[in-house]
Amino acid sequence: MRHFVRHYVEMVIAMFAGMIVLGLPAEAGLRAIGSSSSDLRVDAPAVLFIGMALTMTVPMVAWMRFRGHGWRPCLEMVGAMFVPTFAAIALLGVVDFDALMMWEHLGMLLAMLVAMLARPGEYLYAHQH
Repeated sequence: MRHFVRHYVEMVIAMFAGMIVLGLPAEAGLRAIGSSSSDLRVDAPAVLFIGMALTMTVPMVAWMRFRGHGWRPCLEMVGAMFVPTFAAIALLGVVDFDALMMWEHLGMLLAMLVAMLARPGEYLYAHQH
């Protein structure tokens, strides 16, 4: 069980690290072209949701590969990140943006857990680098 919990915590840390390590340069790039994430929130919220999912997913997959996981569980984690993102995008204009952002992130955390529970043998044991 220790490996299972450790993997989940590592994925959450990777998500936050990605928001900082990839999110800050992305924001700088937006500002360099005369935009910002605040502008996207109003003008192109779907782009903001996808960008956020990407900045969290890339380091998760990189960390999983580093820890010895195969591509299939990595792609399942990609799905766990993007299914809630696409659901949030589908609800744009119907549900408040801030509420969607919160539900998207909660959905990601739950989807990660579901993906892990669906394949316990992948996450209950240590992997080789």
